Amino acid sequence: MVSLYHSQQPDEATHDETLPVYSVIAPVFNEEETLPHFYETVIHVMEQFKEDFELVLINDGSSDGTYTLMQELHAQDSRVRVVNFSRNFGHQIAISAGLDYARGQAVVIIDADLQDPPEVILELVKAWKEGAEVVYAQRTRRQGETLFKLATAAVFYRLIERITSIKIPRNTGDFRLLDRRVVNVMIEMREQHRFMRGLSAWVGFKQVVVPYVRHERFAGTTKYPFMKMLKFSLDAITSFSYVPLKLATSFGFTLAIISLIGIIIAAALRIFTGAISGQASTLILVLFLGGIQLIFLGIIGEYLGRIYDEVRKRPLYIVHDVLEQKHPNYRVPFEKEEKR
Repeated sequence: MVSLYHSQQPDEATHDETLPVYSVIAPVFNEEETLPHFYETVIHVMEQFKEDFELVLINDGSSDGTYTLMQELHAQDSRVRVVNFSRNFGHQIAISAGLDYARGQAVVIIDADLQDPPEVILELVKAWKEGAEVVYAQRTRRQGETLFKLATAAVFYRLIERITSIKIPRNTGDFRLLDRRVVNVMIEMREQHRFMRGLSAWVGFKQVVVPYVRHERFAGTTKYPFMKMLKFSLDAITSFSYVPLKLATSFGFTLAIISLIGIIIAAALRIFTGAISGQASTLILVLFLGGIQLIFLGIIGEYLGRIYDEVRKRPLYIVHDVLEQKHPNYRVPFEKEEKR
C-alpha cells in the first residue's frame, strides 16, 4: 500500500461567501517575543475591511514557546488557523504551506518579525481591488540593517535581473498580495528548492508595485544568517537561470584555446631558444586548470543535486497537526489516499 498526497484547494467555483475574503499567511520560527504584538497589529489592520478574513500561522519547527502562543491565539480567536510542521522545513517551504492552506480570494504573505509593517496591507488590498493580481511591496528604505546586508542585497537583485529571463522587481521580498487565481497556479508547482518571489513573478498576471519603508526587527534575531542567505541565493539562481552552466562551457572553450596557443608558443621557444626548462611552470598550469575544473564540476553538481531532489518526489513538508475550524466546503490541501 502506497500513500499518495494530492494537492486539493478550493478554486473560484467552490469558493462561497462563507469563506474568508482575505487570508494573511505568516511563517513563524522562534518568534515568541514578537508573535503577540504581530497578532494584535494584523487583527487591527484586517478588521478595518469589514470583511471576513483569516490569519494562517505556519509553525516552522519552533523550539521556544511559539507554538504554545499559537495554540492560545487559536483558542481565543477562531480566525487564527495554525499549521504545525513536524520539524523545521525552511521559510520558503512554510510560505508554500501557507498558500496550500489559505482559503481567501486575496492572500497576503508577510513575515511575523514586524519588519514589514502590516499597515501596508491596506495599500496592497486597494491595488488588488483596482484590478492587480500580484501586488509587490517594494522597500524604499530598510531601517536597522547593516551596510553589508544592504550591499549584498543590492548585488543579488542586480545579478538575478541580469542572468534570469524573468523580471523580479528590485528590493522586493516575500511581502506581497496574491489573487486566488495566482495562488491556484502557484500551489501546482511543487519543486523542492523554492524561490517564491521568483515563482510569483514567473506566473505572470497583472503585477503592480506598492512602495513602503521597512522597519527594524521588533524583537529577537534574524533567521537569515549569511550561510542561509547564500543558500537562498543559490536556489534563486539555479531555479531560474542556466547561465552558470553556460559560463562553464564558455570558460572551458576559452581555456582550451589559450592552452593550445600556449603549447605552440612553448614548443617553439623550447626548440629554437631553449628558454623553457624545468617543471614548475607546468605544475602551476596543471594546478590552475585542475582548480577551474573542480569549480565547474561543483556548479554542475549543484544542478544535478537539484534534479535528484525532484526525482525523489518527497513531499515539500510534513504537517504534525492543524488547528482550525472545519468548513463544509473546504478540503484539506493534502488528503491522504490509499492506492492498492
